[in-house]
Amino acid sequence: MPRHARYVPHGVIPAVLLPFNDDLSIDEKSFRAHLRDVAATKGISAITINAHSTEVASLTFEEQRRVLAIAQDEIGERLPLVNGVWADGSIEAARIARMAADGGASALLIFPPGPFTLGQSPQMALAHFKRIAGATDLPLIVFQYPLATGQGYPIDTLLKMADEVANIRAIKDWAGNVAQHEMHIRTLQNLPRPVNVLSTHSAWLLSSLVLGCNGLLSGSGSVIPDLQAQLFQAVKANDLAEARRLNDRIYPLARAFYADPWSDMHNRMKEALVLLGRLSRAVVRPPLGRPHARQGARRRLRRARAPGRVVHNKAILWLGLRRPRLDSGKPFAQIARREEPSHEPPNKPHRRAPARLAERADRAQRGDSDRRRGVRRRLRRRLGGRQLFGFRPVRRAHNAGPLLRLRHRGHGGLHSQRPSRRAVHHPRLSDGSAARARASAR
Repeated sequence: MPRHARYVPHGVIPAVLLPFNDDLSIDEKSFRAHLRDVAATKGISAITINAHSTEVASLTFEEQRRVLAIAQDEIGERLPLVNGVWADGSIEAARIARMAADGGASALLIFPPGPFTLGQSPQMALAHFKRIAGATDLPLIVFQYPLATGQGYPIDTLLKMADEVANIRAIKDWAGNVAQHEMHIRTLQNLPRPVNVLSTHSAWLLSSLVLGCNGLLSGSGSVIPDLQAQLFQAVKANDLAEARRLNDRIYPLARAFYADPWSDMHNRMKEALVLLGRLSRAVVRPPLGRPHARQGARRRLRRARAPGRVVHNKAILWLGLRRPRLDSGKPFAQIARREEPSHEPPNKPHRRAPARLAERADRAQRGDSDRRRGVRRRLRRRLGGRQLFGFRPVRRAHNAGPLLRLRHRGHGGLHSQRPSRRAVHHPRLSDGSAARARASAR
């Protein structure tokens, strides 16, 4: 029996991470501490386990049962638990759903079966969910993938599922398309039996929430549950100024967590918790691996012991963090901060300095591609506004889409092949100018 029998999925639902030991076994002690840390956040409505963030694809059936038992023992009395159902077959999915119901879960997050990537029909989707609904009466959350993956459900299929499977009470919307996402919100949340839309567009969370989502379910909630809960409340209160302020705190982290490759998103979240002193190690199970670019950065960060010191290193700046003490008990909202990119020009010599003039002259004589833009611009002015294709003049007709190549004196006929690289003669960049510039540099 679920401990929270009347729970309907809504609000802020962080999906927690699953720590591992160096031998890839489950680190139960760290997992319990992580659960307590996230569950203590004000404003969340449930906790998700056995999902992407807990690397459910690498867990056995018994390990999934153990993860649920640990979560129930640690936080089950305080918060409902949403248990993921990851299976390629409907029979195995029903077995996992039955196990989760017996273990006290309050709702189920149903991942789409892998074979759907090869194609699906409404009948296939309905059969899958009806078999799961036949194994338990827990509320079901449909994990909506992008349609391009083959595992997403078209809107007509979603409506049939919501009509024929009474257990479906929410979708975790990862449509990845703003128009489709808004259609889900307007359509599903206004049905006679409403289906809540839980956003998982964590890379653009504010933009998603303002469309009217009734909640969010996100793996990055394992790191910033406080910021997500505050953002959701600000949007619900129509406090745009506060919502934008919070989004400015979240934005640098979202860009870091959800950068390519996406398969590293939860690896990066584990590394973030290590940097915050909330996990002792960031071990993931194969085929996932640690982001290699940051291994040396973590060693350098540990040498920066001063609290609040910012370590300017490309490998760790993406976290947008200030370095806390390892025993820091501050909430993440007090640590995360916005990292603004610098718009100051690089500290280079003036463009008319003798060394720069000599360098530009030499590059122009060699025809280096990285300096051709300025040469083209100067030649275009000399040629009366004609544009250059390579170093050939091209005049653009006022009503023509493609560029029209015209003959021009001194360039001969037009050829389909690109001309070979050759020195460019220009009065300002002639041999004499280059020689004088080099002499001045000496």
